[in-house]
Amino acid sequence: MRPAARLQAAIEILDQVIESARDDGPPADVLVTRYFKTRRYAGSKDRRAVRELVFRAVRAVAERPDSGRSAVLALAGDDPALLDLFGEPRGPEPVMQGEPVATRGAVPAWLAQELSPMITPGEWPALLERAPLDLRVNAARASRDELLGEFEGAVATPLSPWGIRLPADSRVDDHPAFAQGLVEVQDEGSQLIAIACGPEPHQQILDLCAGAGGKSLALAAAAPGATILATDTNRSRLSKLGPRAERAQARIEVRLLNPPNELQEMSDWRANADLVLVDAPCSGSGTWRRSPEGRWRLTPERLDRLAALQKHLLDMASELVRPGGRIVYAVCSLLSREGAGQIEDFLSRRSSWIVEETPIAAGRLDGAGRLLTPGHDATDGFFVARLVRAC
Repeated sequence: MRPAARLQAAIEILDQVIESARDDGPPADVLVTRYFKTRRYAGSKDRRAVRELVFRAVRAVAERPDSGRSAVLALAGDDPALLDLFGEPRGPEPVMQGEPVATRGAVPAWLAQELSPMITPGEWPALLERAPLDLRVNAARASRDELLGEFEGAVATPLSPWGIRLPADSRVDDHPAFAQGLVEVQDEGSQLIAIACGPEPHQQILDLCAGAGGKSLALAAAAPGATILATDTNRSRLSKLGPRAERAQARIEVRLLNPPNELQEMSDWRANADLVLVDAPCSGSGTWRRSPEGRWRLTPERLDRLAALQKHLLDMASELVRPGGRIVYAVCSLLSREGAGQIEDFLSRRSSWIVEETPIAAGRLDGAGRLLTPGHDATDGFFVARLVRAC
């Protein structure tokens, strides 16, 4: 493919990404793969170049654009070489005077006021920098020092004692240590959430929104012998935990919940859990550096629904914790409404609960919890808080 044809391909894929973001369809990386499955003539260099163009454009434009062409034109504003490709054979049509150009930016204008006040505009570019690949060592079966030398380009993560950091393009799914369950892919920030839980071997631990079980696995590795129950309402995501737990040699019970009957289905855990981790569904604004099109998917209406769900999950967790037990609430979000604001609202309704210091040497104080950010901590963005039920 000539450079102009690559640019046209990027525009066509971006049109699909925009439509998918609007309709809550597949993510951008899936769409890129699908596009080239029917275009066998494109070589590996072509696919790599087009993919890079697509994600450069997604990162450059904060608001969901009207078209892939307008997003690429925004990118070309700082890259004259791209602009020269418009009008070439097999490339995009020539640029017309006055045609729409998407506005460049890091944070959608409507979301800027929702960001935690801890995050200054100077940190915004870091929200979209390419993330490294972090691994979590299975602490129940190996030490980080034993495995560091097994991965090319590996360094120890600075904040998590379990973490190994690799270059962004690294592959580990065919590595023996991965196949043997000695490591899992997990961002350092996510590892710190498990550390903030302070799990102990004798405890009854509930991971209420377990998803594919990354934090359940971390808790099991940190507290061998603990009783751990992983629940979720999404069958597809939860089904991935079984094979992962088998590979890690971790004992984790799995339970699919069916809204709105979750509490009835959890009656055996009511007022019985020592620890409930609420890793709540959220905007994902803390993971924009991995999924920058998440900015295009989020709407005010969706954010309202997520905030209502977070409130519901916190209230549910409060019914499951025993007196003297704790909730650890976490979201991979940088928005106050989902983090510090959510905890403030919970405490206003349940004043007997006690805020407990979060035992991680990372992040910054944000209300009753701590906020980790890409710019300050070089992790994904997370808010985490610990709450204790009065005896």
